[in-house]
This record gives sequence, C-alpha cells and structure tokens, in this order.
Amino acid sequence: MLKGIPTAISPDLMYVLMNMGHGDEIVLADGNFPADSHAQRVVRADGLGVPEVLEAILKFFPLDTYVDAPAFVMEPVVGDPQNPEIWTQFQVLLDASEGKEVPIEPIARARFYEQARQAYAVVATSETALYANLILKKGVVTQTS
Repeated sequence: MLKGIPTAISPDLMYVLMNMGHGDEIVLADGNFPADSHAQRVVRADGLGVPEVLEAILKFFPLDTYVDAPAFVMEPVVGDPQNPEIWTQFQVLLDASEGKEVPIEPIARARFYEQARQAYAVVATSETALYANLILKKGVVTQTS
C-alpha cells in the first residue's frame, strides 16, 4: 500500500492512469454498460459507484484543456429522463477538480459506444444509476497542475 492513494483506485487502475497519454480516453462505466465487449482494456471496480471512482481519479488525472469538452455522457433515449441526476454529481466533481466549469458533452448512444471502443480503458463499476457512463479525455500535467 501507498500513502494518499484513495481506496477506490486499485493497482490495476493506477497502472492504467499512469500509462495513458495526452488525448487518451477512459470510460467510467455503470453496471449496465457492456464493458467486456466494448473495451480494449477492462479494469474492474466492483462494489464502487462512478462518482466515487471519478472523485478518486481526479486527484491524479489532468483533463484535456485543448478540446471543447474533455468529458462525455451518453444522451438518454427518448422517453427516459433527459437530465439524469448523476450528471449533476459528475459536474460538481469535475468543476471542483478543475476550479472552473468543465464542459460535459452529451453524445448519441451509438457514438458513445464507438468512442468507448476506441478508449484506452473501461472501468467497470457497480453503479446502479441509469446513464451513469462518463468518458474523460486525458490532458497534460503542467507546472500549475
């Protein structure tokens, strides 16, 4: 064990975060997401929710500042609630981490799945909230990070 590493970050997840480069993407997936069939690498985070994992990785993970939006969520299907409550949690955590409002872009389901297939890794959580999938684009660590 190491000091200061949140328990929500397993050794496998820390390895993935350390090996990702600028522009690489990671998916924080809810329990319904087809992680194994949509991932180059799957990191299991059983028993954890997406907000818990998000808060933990944001201590180490720089968001990409060279893009319009460094975060993506899956647009709800017509007929489902259009602004899932968990998105508010995502926004609060991202904004607090960056010290400013972070754009989160809703994208169509098919595009989200395709982007997830191209992502560096998918973190498969036990999150039960619907539409609790989040893609983050990694930025660079600067002297002020």
